[in-house]
Amino acid sequence: MLNFQLYNPTNLIFGKGQIEKLSTLVPKDTKILLAYGGGSIFKNGIYDQVKTALKGFEIVEFGGIEANPHFETLMKAVAIIKEEKIGFILAVGGGSVIDGVKFISAASNYDGDAVEILQKRILTTDTSKVIPFGTVLTLPATASEMNSGGVVTIEATQEKLTFGGSALFPQFSICDPTVITSLPKRQIENGVVDAFTHVLEQYLTYPHDGYLQDRIAESVLQTLVQIGPKVVKDQSDYALASNFMWSCTMALNGLIQKGVPSDWATHMIGHELTALYGIDHARTLAIVGPNLYRVLFETKKEKLAQFGERVFNITEGTVEERATKAIDKMVEFYHIMGMETKLSEYTKDYEKTGEFIANRFTERGWLALGEKQNISPEIVKEIVEMSF
Repeated sequence: MLNFQLYNPTNLIFGKGQIEKLSTLVPKDTKILLAYGGGSIFKNGIYDQVKTALKGFEIVEFGGIEANPHFETLMKAVAIIKEEKIGFILAVGGGSVIDGVKFISAASNYDGDAVEILQKRILTTDTSKVIPFGTVLTLPATASEMNSGGVVTIEATQEKLTFGGSALFPQFSICDPTVITSLPKRQIENGVVDAFTHVLEQYLTYPHDGYLQDRIAESVLQTLVQIGPKVVKDQSDYALASNFMWSCTMALNGLIQKGVPSDWATHMIGHELTALYGIDHARTLAIVGPNLYRVLFETKKEKLAQFGERVFNITEGTVEERATKAIDKMVEFYHIMGMETKLSEYTKDYEKTGEFIANRFTERGWLALGEKQNISPEIVKEIVEMSF
């Protein structure tokens, strides 16, 4: 097993009716920025629950954070932070709102042009330089409620870029599974596939001696396969909802990636498709992921075969045959979860996409991706073109 350091200071409060505990979690001696997205929290009652719990607190509201949070929008919130002398931020929303708040937290005291946090991938590690924040999760998917990373889109350049650092963990996150009852089915589908792919990125590399990590990863995958289609049909079933929410959190809270190799190329390519065409994040992963495993088949086939055996019970055939069947079962699961798996099913302007993304990766210096550093811009182009 590889050496690792595990640090996760987030206080996770999970279960029914937990929003009422906000008054004991949010600091009373400072002004609060309440940040949210497009307004769904007004329809499902979560806004009222939050405001009731924070009665008597001094609150400034900032709404309109996009589903793929825009740098330009978030900088408006940074201006409010400075003008109003905000001391704490409460993110009420899904991964996009929480990611946005992480960026606001990092950018508010950044010495320089805050766009550098994204373009130069600057890690934020000094807790004295950030605005502390907590979250109320309304959409399970990204595990942003219990990790220190995020993704922000620069609208001006059509770039979707990652950022993070150890200072960007939420101080607390309230996770009430009952919030999913009001979500559109498309968002539930997206959440399942997003979490599923998060696990795959930390798991589908090559055989190693992280036996426990493999088993934890496989258990999350098995759970998502078991409950994914069911929770889409019955969002009011608390057993399904709670297991769905906890699986999404466990998929990317830092635990399963410790001591093992990982490969985030599917996400990096998928981010480009969202930035270029506005395709839902999870749906870009369903487009890219299976074809990345086909192109990288020789270096990943042993782990693909293990995935097929332990998650989908594929036990017959050679390593190559079981690995191929595993990819087929992955695609089948994505289809069951309402995903299309070809770029041409989302846009007609795809013919030069592979070349464009490969050139963009070259310009950024992203020349060797993957757990073996063997995914060059040329390989990226091949993966994208196979995804047409």
